[in-house]
Amino acid sequence: MANLARYKDIHRGERCFIIGNGPSLKNTDLSKLKGEYTFGMNRIYMLFEELGFETSYYVSINDLVIEQCAQDIQRLKLPRFISWRGRQWLQPDNDLFFLYTTYTGPKFSGDIRGRIWEGATVTNVALQIAYFMGFETVVLIGVDHSFATQGKPNTTVVSEGDDPNHFHPGYFGKGFRWQLPDLDTSERGYWMARQAYEKAGRKVLDATVGGKLQIFDKVEYSSLF
Repeated sequence: MANLARYKDIHRGERCFIIGNGPSLKNTDLSKLKGEYTFGMNRIYMLFEELGFETSYYVSINDLVIEQCAQDIQRLKLPRFISWRGRQWLQPDNDLFFLYTTYTGPKFSGDIRGRIWEGATVTNVALQIAYFMGFETVVLIGVDHSFATQGKPNTTVVSEGDDPNHFHPGYFGKGFRWQLPDLDTSERGYWMARQAYEKAGRKVLDATVGGKLQIFDKVEYSSLF
């Protein structure tokens, strides 16, 4: 994975925003992020036209998302970090990197050139990428950590209408196959991320408007600018 080496500590001492895809984004002034380093995930590109800019980086690890959105992901012109399982749907491209992500063996990896535990959410993978890049402060927004759709975690379901769980009703719109969240496993990953960042003298802050996650220190979004 020598091609990933260029990103090692490339942002040492800087800050970034990891943008979740929750409904709270509709109550967040994203225009403030222009000029900031940002990570977007899964179908974040549905916001790009409205934003007037793209995120600095893009991450997607879920097989169902990659399979159904492969053409959209392929067209993006920014550094993209994708689970190695996505190789069957995507063609090799400049700035398209495949990460060895797994469902098992819980740990926080400081080096994305090796195995990365997914922690049941792409946000956990983004936290590990940001750590590898050397970011000093990582701010979460749009990580609502709550879903209107209920059911057994990790179960694959087919959306029957508008999506109430994300920033756009068409995010996982009618007919889209997706997996119900596993919030307990996600929290396990978040705790590991907090501990890893703190051990390195770095920090993760949660500026999600009305977010339900209680792992990271909360901060008022508007106070960051």
